[in-house]
Amino acid sequence: QVQLVESGGGLVQPGGSLRLSCAASGSIFSIYVMGWYRQVPGKQRDVVAVIGSSGNTNHVDSVKGRFTISRVNANNTVYLQMNSLKPEDTAIYYCYAVGRQSWGADFDSWGQGTQVTVSS
Repeated sequence: QVQLVESGGGLVQPGGSLRLSCAASGSIFSIYVMGWYRQVPGKQRDVVAVIGSSGNTNHVDSVKGRFTISRVNANNTVYLQMNSLKPEDTAIYYCYAVGRQSWGADFDSWGQGTQVTVSS
């Protein structure tokens, strides 16, 4: 079983910055893709950004130029640097990972979520 633990959420004023972290642990052989999603009450969970094992990234248009996803493969960690935050970025942010476990089985796992609130 693979666990994802997020950290770094909180309350920030519009225009401010936050950095989210997510560490994966367990019997991991490799992680193909890591990503960040967000969800507001009553709406579906939407992708924010994803990153492959080679470092290729994709960000949703609404965050391009403001958010940056990165990862450190050596410690199975993914980050989301969020700058120029807007009130509409307020949501619960979830970490996601897809990969292969040590004994060969594939996995996909979600973190527990971390609240990001952008408000003055």
